[in-house]
Amino acid sequence: MKSARKYSPEVRQRAVRMVLEHQDEHESQWAAINSIAAKIGCTAETLRRWVRQAERDTGRREGQTTPERERIKALEREVRELRQANEILRKASAYFAQAELDRRFKR
Repeated sequence: MKSARKYSPEVRQRAVRMVLEHQDEHESQWAAINSIAAKIGCTAETLRRWVRQAERDTGRREGQTTPERERIKALEREVRELRQANEILRKASAYFAQAELDRRFKR
């Protein structure tokens, strides 16, 4: 079973900075990531994802930046909430329309 271990933003930033500063001392960026991940206590894949996101945020790599990703998440959440509200209103409207029809026939 997976357990999501949270790392503080400071730890993430420090780890990414270490990789970017020391990658020239290793044969590849992946080797630097492996070395630093072992010291930080996270997996190499986790650190690699942090580095890739930092590269996107600084414009060194193509892709969505962190603020863009957060904005998309917020918009998706808003769309989901609006769809739920619309569904509730649609059902309420149908209920009251049926009640109005029933009231007219009972006169």
